[in-house]
This record gives sequence, structure tokens and C-alpha cells, in this order.
Amino acid sequence: MKKLLASLALAAAVFAPGAWAQDSAASAAPAASAATAPAATASAAAPAAAAASDAASAAAAPAPVPNKGDTAWMLVSTLLVIMMTVPGLALFYGGLVRSKNMLSVLMQVMVGFSLIVVLWCIYGYSLAFTEGSGITTQFIGGTSRFFLKDIWDNVSGNFANAATFSKGVYIPEIVYAAFQATFAGITACLIVGSFAERMKFAAVLAFLALWFTFSYLPIAHMVWFWEGPDAFSSPSVVDAMTAKAGLLNGWGALDYAGGTVVHINAAVAGLVGAFMVGKRIGFGKEAFTPHSLTLTMVGSALLWVGWFGFNAGSALEANGMAGLAFMNTFAATAMAVLAWCVGEALLKGKASMLGAASGAVAGLVAITPAAGNVGIMGALVIGAVASFACLWGVTGLKKLLGADDTLDVFGVHGVG
Repeated sequence: MKKLLASLALAAAVFAPGAWAQDSAASAAPAASAATAPAATASAAAPAAAAASDAASAAAAPAPVPNKGDTAWMLVSTLLVIMMTVPGLALFYGGLVRSKNMLSVLMQVMVGFSLIVVLWCIYGYSLAFTEGSGITTQFIGGTSRFFLKDIWDNVSGNFANAATFSKGVYIPEIVYAAFQATFAGITACLIVGSFAERMKFAAVLAFLALWFTFSYLPIAHMVWFWEGPDAFSSPSVVDAMTAKAGLLNGWGALDYAGGTVVHINAAVAGLVGAFMVGKRIGFGKEAFTPHSLTLTMVGSALLWVGWFGFNAGSALEANGMAGLAFMNTFAATAMAVLAWCVGEALLKGKASMLGAASGAVAGLVAITPAAGNVGIMGALVIGAVASFACLWGVTGLKKLLGADDTLDVFGVHGVG
């Protein structure tokens, strides 16, 4: 009996662990399955979580911060262009007219510049540099920036940004608007030289306001307006973005700092104005000599210095392109001064201070549309060719046209 009980106990000892192992395995299987289920759920939820994370990151991405160095450079450039007009252009023109008309010309330039800046703030910037609508979208902008609306939020203190020529690089839009205001102002004042000494002050202001509205703004929009580099995110959007740009910009026009918008625009308006107003009394019978070449020289020097803001500032960034435009402006103007003096010496027997000043302006005009698009040697060639061409423009061409273009606006700014 004892042997039987011992045998049963031994058998139980042998087979019991196997049964317990099966029970443990059976109970462990659901546990393992339960442990696996959350992992599978987590794997399935991973893409959704990643997508949510990306969306949250995109929503939390901060607004682009304008580059402080570029902003500072654009503010300096804006001041330089203001100096070009008042007092630069005013003194240049004032010295060229007869002494009795000097204050008249100074007044027309200063008040005309002020008028255009005010109109620019009211509606000019919006019509030139915002997206239009309908069939006129490529010819004129819209009304979204009338009175410079939404360019600054005085509640939050936030400023809208303006694109530059590099992706992801911005300047405050208010700085860009101020810079472009100086362009509009000096362009209008250039026209004054064509009919100086024979047009009433009120008539000059009325003409400038009309010309600014119906000539400058459409041309500025057609040549310079585009959506900025960041809008061209893929090849598929190129056609759509081009359709929103100004007409000539979409055609590929390369006007770096205003050859068409500023100089040709002002020159044609001045020539038409000279024809419409008629000639000065005594024109062709008596000499209308400049009363102060000293003032003209000072004015041309201020124009030369200010033009660096005009051309190099048009890069919209403080970078190598601004440096290229700066050097090209420097080189082309210097070459134009020398070329005009040589041409004048060959034509009249000697060079003059008036010729040197005129040569400087001719070189500045000619390099304006190409300042960021050519090399230094190209700038020298442009300066030389433009100087000789403008010398012919203020002598031979002026006689052929028969217009009393008082201060040779068309001969220098149009031909140049």
C-alpha cells in the first residue's frame, strides 16, 4: 500500500508541472495578445499622430521675420533717393534756368514731389503694387492698400511683409512702400524740366497729378508687379503666377531700377508737354544760358550720390547684387563724364562744366535699367555709348524735333 501511494505521489509530481505549465501558457497567451493589441493600435495610430503633429507644427510656425540688415539698407536707400530730388534735382534744374525763374523751378520740384508722395499714400501704392482683378489685372492694381490699409496693425503692432528677390527673405512692406514713393516722386519732378520757365504753378501740379494717376501707376504695375519668389513653389504654378503679374513683367521685361518706369516715362511726358505748351518767347533768337553752373554742379553731385540708393537699393537686399549695382553705377557714370567731355571737346573745341554734369546724369540714366544685369565692363561700355548718344540727343535730335525741351529731359532721359 505504501508502495502504491508512493507511486501515485511520484506520478503527480511528474505530471503536475506540465499541467501547470499548460495553464500558465494558456493564461499567458491572452496576456500576450493583450500586450500585442496596444502595440498594433499604436502602430495604426502612428501616421495619424504624425499628421496631427505636422499640422500642429505648421499652425504654430511663426510668421517670417524681416531681415534687419536689409531693412536698414532700404531705409538708407530711401533717404538717398529723397536727397536726389530735394535738393539734388531742384538745384540741378535751378542752376540751369535763368535767375528770374530759379525760385519757380525750386518750388515746382519741392511741392510736386510732396504732392506725389501724398497721392502715393492715398491710392498710388495700391494701384501700382497690389493684385488687380478682371481684365485689367495685368495693367493696374487693386484697392486693397488704399490709404496704406493693413500695411500695419496698430492694435497688435504687427507689420505686413514685402517679398524681395530671394525666397524666404522679407522686408517690412511699409519700408518698401516708402522706397517706391520716392521713385514716383522724382519721376514726376523730372518732367518739370521740359516745360520750365513757361507754365503756371497750379497747372504744373494739376498735370503731375493726372500724369501720375494715368501714366506712372499703370506702367509701374505692368513692369514691376509680381507675386514674389515664394509664390513660385513648383513648376505647375508658374503660368498662374505669371498671369497675375504685370503685363511687361510677365513678358520677361528686365528693368532693374526704372529705365522704362522712370526715365522713358518721364521723357515722353516731358516731350509731349513741351509740344503742348509751346516755345518760350525768344526761343531760337536769344541765348537762354544757365545762371549758375555752380548750383548745377552741386545738384548733379547730389544726384550721383543719391543714385546709389536708387540703383543699389533696387536689389531690396544688402547683398552681392546690391554691390554689383553700386559698382556699375559708379563705373558707368565716371565713364560717361569722360566720354561727354571728349565728345564736347571734339564738337565745340573744349569741354565744359555743364557738359561734365550732363554726362554724369546721362551715365546714371543709362545704367539704371541694367545696373544689376551687366558686368563692370558692360557698365563702362554703356556709360560711354550713352554719353555720346545723349550729346547728340541734346544737340542734333533736339533741332530735328523742334521742341523747346527747356532742360533737355528727352535728350538725356529718353535717349539715355
